[in-house]
Amino acid sequence: MQQIKISIASQSLELLDEQGVLIKRYPVSTAKNGVGEMKGSYQTPRGKHYIRAKIGADQPVNAVFVGRRPTGEVFNAELGAAFPDRDWILTRILWLCGCEPGFNRNGNVDTMRRYIYIHGSPDQAKIGAPGSHGCIRLQNEDMVDLFNRVEAGTPVEIVET
Repeated sequence: MQQIKISIASQSLELLDEQGVLIKRYPVSTAKNGVGEMKGSYQTPRGKHYIRAKIGADQPVNAVFVGRRPTGEVFNAELGAAFPDRDWILTRILWLCGCEPGFNRNGNVDTMRRYIYIHGSPDQAKIGAPGSHGCIRLQNEDMVDLFNRVEAGTPVEIVET
């Protein structure tokens, strides 16, 4: 099975084949508050995860999601200007679930209950530097490409280095 490795230090996501050989590297944006697993921290959780669900396969690029559901809106500059402080979740969602009880699964450190995703973001969002509220943001075209290459169950490891 393919696997994903996300590096906080390099702000990159690597899609690897079954032998760990690089298939593709994507620039990302992780949390502006750094790394951490606690609920309410707005930090990107570390450790071993897997893709619990793929959401939005039938949606257009720039589709707006709230609560993992498409709103029917398509993001544009006017919508962005109307809600400048919103953490936009666009295009596709890969919902992550932690694999390490007590570290990123269960209780106050549960990645899935924290609603941590890999998701698309507005074109003007800063990619390649921390800036999210905890999720892993990609450019929309990269999000579609990654979404089409992976399956639910794909392992995801988030590391600091």
